[in-house]
Amino acid sequence: MKNIKLTIDNSEIEVPENYSVLQACEEMGLNIPRLCFLRDINETSACRLCIVDIDGMRGLKNSCTIQVQDGMNIKTDNKEIRNSVKQNLQLLASNHIFECWACDRETNCEFLDLMRRYNVDNTFGESEFFSDNKRLFNDTSTAITLDSGKCILCGRCVSACHVHTGLDILDFNERGNETYVGPAQNNNLEDSGCIYCGKCIESCPVAAIKDTSNMEDMLEALREPSTKVIVGIDPLVKVTVGEEFDSNIGENVEEKLYASLKTIGVDEVVDTSKFSNILKKEEANILLNRVKEGGKLPIIRSDEPGWINYIEYFEEDYLSHLTSTKSIEEITGAIVKNYYSKELGYHKENIVFVALTPKPEEKQKASRMANIVEGVRDVDFVLTTREYARMLKRQSVKFNELEPIKQFGKLAELTQSSVNEDTYHNSLEETLKTASILAGEKPKKIKFKKRKEFEEAEYTLKDTKFLVAKITTPTIKDFFDILESKQKQYHFVEFNSSLGGWINSGGNPIHTAKLQDDVDIHKFRLNNLNGLYTSKNYTNLDEILYKEFLDSVGSKKAKKVLHTKFEKQESYKNQ
Repeated sequence: MKNIKLTIDNSEIEVPENYSVLQACEEMGLNIPRLCFLRDINETSACRLCIVDIDGMRGLKNSCTIQVQDGMNIKTDNKEIRNSVKQNLQLLASNHIFECWACDRETNCEFLDLMRRYNVDNTFGESEFFSDNKRLFNDTSTAITLDSGKCILCGRCVSACHVHTGLDILDFNERGNETYVGPAQNNNLEDSGCIYCGKCIESCPVAAIKDTSNMEDMLEALREPSTKVIVGIDPLVKVTVGEEFDSNIGENVEEKLYASLKTIGVDEVVDTSKFSNILKKEEANILLNRVKEGGKLPIIRSDEPGWINYIEYFEEDYLSHLTSTKSIEEITGAIVKNYYSKELGYHKENIVFVALTPKPEEKQKASRMANIVEGVRDVDFVLTTREYARMLKRQSVKFNELEPIKQFGKLAELTQSSVNEDTYHNSLEETLKTASILAGEKPKKIKFKKRKEFEEAEYTLKDTKFLVAKITTPTIKDFFDILESKQKQYHFVEFNSSLGGWINSGGNPIHTAKLQDDVDIHKFRLNNLNGLYTSKNYTNLDEILYKEFLDSVGSKKAKKVLHTKFEKQESYKNQ
């Protein structure tokens, strides 16, 4: 790839010939206004905010879609450009409902930032013509809420749904002034086949798409004297929630997080990773029994948001292939309510268990009837990382000024144990190693061979060779194309998205499109997450729980508390 020379704002720069003008400008550190552009996701010029003036070309040009040419002379800031940008922002504002004081994106709205930067008056928005067309469509599911009153029609969510899942749940509906973004063919979210992965939320520059809030539910539980509120924390929250309070990406704020929970009146906290070994043992037991008894193969697992929803909607034939273990949030809630409640001196009916997690999809899982044990729901409410941070701000909790504290409460003492990195990661490799231990063998190293979009390996267990695969694809649909096209019989398969996965789930703090382009957010978060753990003084909490509560791996009691059921779901897409 050869480089070419061009001039931007009277400064000469040399860039690769395949660069867009926007890339060249940002290479120089220029802050070009943009809303619709999200690299590798939505590379369109719908908003017409990134305009530049190029010598020899008629009219202003969208910098995001025009490629650099040798000798170009570009202006990024003059009166004509400023007036055009301001006018386009006025038009966008005319159909936007401004409720910034009550908005989920009050502190990180890309649109509001541009309105402030260009000092835009909302004159069009006050006219009857525009006010009659606002808030065309609202839809709320258990996990995600759509509000077209906030939508600026940038298309980032539509493209993100296509790129990340291939499902094309979202689309532009109607025409002209009545255009809105929602489920295709005017359907509702609940019957659209949406898998609630949250990638649309992560991509939205405003608050047109957000997680369905359980904030008021949690606050009400905290106000009720007879209720004991216990929070189960996904460890990823410890290295992401600080981003909502201007910390570095991935910065460990674990002890401030504990302080914030205590400040708002939470009774007990527990780290969900404490019970990861239980999840692995139950999964490993399923693998051993499935091969022994001749059940459906391959067994399929994943920690990806939306995975089960997708299979229930679109791959009915694979329902029996799924591991039946609950998610780690549900397992934690079930154990806390059905075992630790007695140790804590609480009636389990009086416990409100709140899962604090980056995955909005857990909201939908919590509502499932299959995740109820003896009439008591495993997880009462789910708050995403971003939702919890917003709750703290609304409660006037100054997170950065909190005095750091250690994990508090009697439950923290009862579950006290060090957690190492391998314990937290619920991976195919860890399940196989656990299967070896259950079979009375020493775990073996696993050497994967890299294929095009997946890795495969052989693993010998009790003189039986297991063929396993880790499949990494852009979309879940591609996963099944790969799985069904292979002539080999896999025993155990794991899906992992190549596009950030659960580390970048839709419930995490949202960063601007430009920052997402420039910074490897996934890498920073994962590195700091791994840094939380140690292998020193490691104790097996799961052994105590099996001995005193669950009886044994795969026991009748374990199946009752730790396992769930999956059912075919109807969507307009599969009717």
